[in-house]
Amino acid sequence: MLVDEQASSASLKDQLKQRDQSLRKVEQEMDSLSFRNQQLAKRVELLQEELAASEAKGKKGKTKGDSPSQQGLQTQSVFDEDLQKKIQENERLHIQFYEADEQHRRQEAQLKARLDELEKDSEQHQAVVDGLTTKYMETIERLQSDKARLEVRVSSQKVHSVSCSLCSQQQLRRCQSELNRQVKQSSSVIQEKVPFNDTSEQLSAASVFSLWVQLKARDVAGQAVGFVQDLVAALLNFHSYTEQRVHIYPLDSSIEPVSPLNQKFSQYLHENAAYVRPLEDSLQQLHQSITEDTVTVLETVGKLRNFAENFSSYTHFLQKILPYQLKSLEEECETPLCTTALAVKNQELQSDMKRVTSMFEKLQNYINLLALPSVQQDAMPQSSTSAVFTQLAACLHSLHDAIKEMSKHYNQKATLEQELPTVTQKLRTTTECLLGSLGSLTNSTGKIATFFSNNLDFFTSSTGYGPRGGTVALNPLQAESMLANKKKAAAYIHAIRKPRPQSVPYREALSNRRILTSSTESREGLTQQVQQSQEKIARLEQEKEHWLLEAQLGKVRLEKENQRIADLEAQLAAALGGSPTAHTALASTLIHSQEDAETEQRATGKEATLCTSLMGDEESREQLIKTHYMARVGELTTQLQISDSKAVHFHSECRALAKRLAIAEKSRETLSEEVKLANQNITRLQDELATTKRSYEDQLSMMSDHLCSMNETLSKQREEIDTLKLGSKVQL
Repeated sequence: MLVDEQASSASLKDQLKQRDQSLRKVEQEMDSLSFRNQQLAKRVELLQEELAASEAKGKKGKTKGDSPSQQGLQTQSVFDEDLQKKIQENERLHIQFYEADEQHRRQEAQLKARLDELEKDSEQHQAVVDGLTTKYMETIERLQSDKARLEVRVSSQKVHSVSCSLCSQQQLRRCQSELNRQVKQSSSVIQEKVPFNDTSEQLSAASVFSLWVQLKARDVAGQAVGFVQDLVAALLNFHSYTEQRVHIYPLDSSIEPVSPLNQKFSQYLHENAAYVRPLEDSLQQLHQSITEDTVTVLETVGKLRNFAENFSSYTHFLQKILPYQLKSLEEECETPLCTTALAVKNQELQSDMKRVTSMFEKLQNYINLLALPSVQQDAMPQSSTSAVFTQLAACLHSLHDAIKEMSKHYNQKATLEQELPTVTQKLRTTTECLLGSLGSLTNSTGKIATFFSNNLDFFTSSTGYGPRGGTVALNPLQAESMLANKKKAAAYIHAIRKPRPQSVPYREALSNRRILTSSTESREGLTQQVQQSQEKIARLEQEKEHWLLEAQLGKVRLEKENQRIADLEAQLAAALGGSPTAHTALASTLIHSQEDAETEQRATGKEATLCTSLMGDEESREQLIKTHYMARVGELTTQLQISDSKAVHFHSECRALAKRLAIAEKSRETLSEEVKLANQNITRLQDELATTKRSYEDQLSMMSDHLCSMNETLSKQREEIDTLKLGSKVQL
């Protein structure tokens, strides 16, 4: 809409200039006609005066001869003819003057009407420009406030970083001094106390931990992260500005829709951040995984596989958009305004894009080869690894050359496009941004290629890890063993600095070891003895209960026997009732008779006596046994009920805990999924924010330029309008 209005305004300006020129010509003709009319009027007056004078002379000379009268008549006829011609010419000039005056009035009326229309259009344009100016001024103020806030934040971050750097430098100095002191102390301890240098085959094949290799690997990874961040930023800008150019050239999407091919191409380019950002993230994770407490070789760096997968996905993205890039350049060649030189540059750019994509495919293959040992052990020998690193360095240089050549051809193409009559300011700005991103991409690839070549010796060296004097690769188990030995050595070095108790003599240690060995060997025997003792204790407990019952029965029998003896003695005393001598004799007789009876009883039938006594005690014994076992059964029942209640309680608690655990697991999985989705949304929103911010900045710059040009155009129009108004007032 704005471009159309600009074109119409320019055409109206041209028409106004042409009408002004025609108006000036008519004015000049009018001036010349008026001047000629004045001359003719003076000539007529002179002729009339001469005619009057001649008539007066004729009256006076009538008395003279015929010849003078004839001469006067001839002169009069000549004057009459000349006067008639002058009158006709004057009439013709009056008619021309009238027609020119009418034409001038009509043109003036038309120009006034056109001027009114132009003033109305100018007012409308001014209202639109004022609205846009207000809108963009608000946007500029908001962005300036954001910029000021970010500058304040950057300054605070700079102050914080300076303070942190000073603190880190001080800590580094302290650590260096402390490490130097520890190194000196350890060296003195090793020289004085550890004169051990075993060069047997088994020890010489052991792997050695190298702290220098770890520090060097971490430093190299950190530098690589910085270079890849620059590369990622350049790739994002290149794809974003390419997407903007597709919407502008060869067809402007704001005026007419672009082709379906370019729409699909733009859709693919809009997804570039999803393929480019993971390169930086995966390499950052690789850098974080390299610490002083790890072993960094191709077989143990698992994060390199993630970087290889992300690089492969980006390479597939380039392969997917390559046909659309080639077709887009072909569409540019098919436009009517495409010159032969511009078509040649488009063909060169097609070959450059194919070459860049092939270089990325080669890099993908080499990076996948380097990531293979972390997945499959013994996948690649050391010599092949060195060759892969060498080829990778050469491929990086080739990629830098290809991108440099593409940037040069794009610059030449942009120069040719500037000469086209239909090029707009928006296309110029987008092309300049695209060329800037290509320059950044060239610089970043050159830095990466130089960095890789400078560190190629470190990448291809086989002396950092592995067996001493060998070329066998280090596997993860050996790396774990190496780290365990390193921790033991560090613990030992840390321990020797502390005051230690007096060590055990060697002979005492040997005797203790023998005792420990014999104790270990007799462990099974002691276990068997414990089991036998437990069984014996259980058996003795049973016998104890049996003999307790027997003791109770014996006590009952004893009480009954004592009662029976007392009863017999009472009966004996009541029966005798006589003298003491007789009583004594009777008692002795009874005793002897009882003893004889008992002796006979023992001799004749001891079993009958025992059966008779047992039959008298059977009922009481059964009652006691029944009472004892009933009490025992009651105790066991109580214990069983308590155990059942505890078991039920524990079972319910276990079920409740199992349910809570399942719920917690589900909630944890749900929360982890939500966290992943939130992180993905944050990454996507950050990418969209960055893209939107860049597009807004570009649009603001373009609109600022456009506003400047519109202001200049409006000022020129105002000046011309003022000039026309003054001219019309002067004419009126």
